[in-house]
Amino acid sequence: MKIDYLKHKFLYKHRSSLLKFVLAIFFFGLAFWVLFPQSPDISPILESHVPKKDTILEEPVVLTQDIEDEADTADHESHTENCDLFTGDWIPNPSGPAYTNDTCEFIEGHQNCLKNGRPDTGYLNWRWRPRDCELPQFRAKKFLKLMRNKHWALIGDSISRNHVQSLLCLLSKGDKPLMFYHDEEYRSRKWRFPLYNFTLSVIWSPFLGEAAIFEDMNGVSTSEVELHLDKLHSEWTDQFQSFNYMIISTGKWFLKSSIYYENDTVLGCHNCPKRNLTELGFDFAYRKTIQQVLNFVATSNHKGMIFFRTSTPDHFENGEWFSGGTCNRTAPAKEGEIEMKDLNQVLRDIELEEFARAAESASRNGVNLKLLDLSPLSLLRPDGHPGPYREFHPYAKGKNAQVQNDCLHWCLPGPVDSWNDIIMEMAIND
Repeated sequence: MKIDYLKHKFLYKHRSSLLKFVLAIFFFGLAFWVLFPQSPDISPILESHVPKKDTILEEPVVLTQDIEDEADTADHESHTENCDLFTGDWIPNPSGPAYTNDTCEFIEGHQNCLKNGRPDTGYLNWRWRPRDCELPQFRAKKFLKLMRNKHWALIGDSISRNHVQSLLCLLSKGDKPLMFYHDEEYRSRKWRFPLYNFTLSVIWSPFLGEAAIFEDMNGVSTSEVELHLDKLHSEWTDQFQSFNYMIISTGKWFLKSSIYYENDTVLGCHNCPKRNLTELGFDFAYRKTIQQVLNFVATSNHKGMIFFRTSTPDHFENGEWFSGGTCNRTAPAKEGEIEMKDLNQVLRDIELEEFARAAESASRNGVNLKLLDLSPLSLLRPDGHPGPYREFHPYAKGKNAQVQNDCLHWCLPGPVDSWNDIIMEMAIND
């Protein structure tokens, strides 16, 4: 009717030729088709964005989150069940890191290499790829959805604290973590991700066993460590059953001068020349402690997943941390180009031997104990450490300034981020 009315009005007012009338009708119809392209074959209910009156959408933010999580699920599909995730190569990653020191607030000063003035950035652009499969990169929302109402704990020394910073930076892309607990020195902390009721903890327990440590925050000791080889540290054992997932590790602290106890009686020591004690060696204490930790885990009847992480190697060259050692490399190494130091190899051999024994016991008892063997892939990243850039602009007063190098911990962003790719894959495929 509207078209007839316009046609009548057009002819009445203008009485133009038939050709002009036809052209007018044509262009009018074309404009109507462009503005209202609905096809008569498509149901208007399916095209409508207005829900039915009896449809109630509760908590729209959560629903949106779930939609995004489903997309992440599709992106994360992989076939790594029978793949050796720990044998592979570091390959170029043109997309760069998932976060920066500008976008993540959880990077501590000593690992914030970019802020501290490290001039090269090539170390940021690599990712770990196993030889036999493609390893998906970490997806924060996917991980958080899988871990809804769960509790993860990283238990160990400052490398665990280094690791938890990386995990926080990645997960904060999916939800903002809120710290709700810390000890006096902020070495043990807990965060909650409120959208998912997910809890992440880091527990400071450098020996995993009971130890009296006479050392300040800068690592300056006033006496030997007093380590009880028959007692585990209650800081983590008391909470053990409350964690759904754990990553347990230790390592370099056992190289410190220590006095060893059993049944509250002195057994001997490591590196205590001023004391009239038997030199037992750090390897003696390390094996005893790893045995006790893994036996506790294997017989615990724990119903979650427990990762035992192998210790990560340092890359001091031309000396050690106390004798001018440095780590100035700017690119990953290839397999065979760099050898593990003897001390690191001793730690690793003990870890693998004791894990193999404990794994049999854990399997019999139904405990889900996994080996997180990050030593070999970490060995290939001599470029990933802060070096002198553990401090803010260490050469501000001149290139000949005396600086302390850190070739043990890791820059963030950095190689540690790829650890989380592996961990997520192992958790998903369990």
